[in-house]
Amino acid sequence: MELILEDGSVLSGNHFGSPNSVAGEVVFNTGMVGYPETMTDPSYQGQILVFTFPLIGNYGVPDNLVKDDLLVHFESRKIHVKGIIITSLTTEYSHWKAVRSLEDWMIEHKIPGIEGVDTRALTKILRSAGTQLGKMVMRDRDIAFYDPNLENLVAQVSIKEPKLYEKGGKRVILIDTGCKKNIIRSFLNRGVSVLRVPWDYDYSGEKFDGIMLSNGPGDPTMIPETIEILRKQLDKDKPIFGICLGHQILALAAGAESYKLKFGHRSQNQPCILVGSKRCFITSQNHGFAIDDQTLPENWSPWFFNANDGSNEGIRHTTKPIRSVQFHPEAMPGPEDTNFLFDEFVQML
Repeated sequence: MELILEDGSVLSGNHFGSPNSVAGEVVFNTGMVGYPETMTDPSYQGQILVFTFPLIGNYGVPDNLVKDDLLVHFESRKIHVKGIIITSLTTEYSHWKAVRSLEDWMIEHKIPGIEGVDTRALTKILRSAGTQLGKMVMRDRDIAFYDPNLENLVAQVSIKEPKLYEKGGKRVILIDTGCKKNIIRSFLNRGVSVLRVPWDYDYSGEKFDGIMLSNGPGDPTMIPETIEILRKQLDKDKPIFGICLGHQILALAAGAESYKLKFGHRSQNQPCILVGSKRCFITSQNHGFAIDDQTLPENWSPWFFNANDGSNEGIRHTTKPIRSVQFHPEAMPGPEDTNFLFDEFVQML
């Protein structure tokens, strides 16, 4: 099997998983663990994922245990990456929760993989030239390149009808633009009910104590409906909290601008600094777009910034209980250093 990049680069390796060709945006993740959670993250919709950690599959894949109508070990009910590229596949897995191999799981979901590739050399190409379109091609099964950022990916991964997860007296409206399930779990574990609604749902007539804007895939400017519905809420006093794509949606609703990063942030060790302090948090991240905090309007201020490249990692309103972060305080996978942000938001409700 071959990986063909739009710049003409061709890398060959051994095929595993499902025997089909796929195309998408090629991105890399430098995390050492968490491939089941990563591969089921809806934010990867339309993307071919390169794992830089050399050994993948060594702890297998867990079962489909369900709690509160949510899969416990995965971030959605399907694999969202188009395919994966790794250096070495471990077929003899070992973990007390494992019930199947990575390859068997990928075959079940019709996801192909390539192993035997120097993924760190490939990552250097992506870091130097920037994220590229690519295709994983089986012999005699060539396909065209595909740019997922030209589509409304959110509509592909969002829930279709509102769904209530009832747990307590307080209720949060969750705007599902590709929600990781641990965001829902994070509220249920704190005794807060969640009304999860589609990306283009007008929730102004619903009863709620706060608004949660979820993560999700693609370019935030592709979902103007979500932005416009939220903009109507900014003049009210309800607490609002956004994560990842939700952070970008909030910033655009406020009047700021977004831009595409050269190769994005995808790992579990991104250092983020609290503005006005020397406090650094290690965070889990998965995004290809960012907010230009120089375009923030009056009454908005930066909250966190990335210690590596200085890009914005959070904003907050100066007088209202409205804030958002570019990173993932819900983790899964990754560190839980910023999990306290859920506690702070719940206290605002």
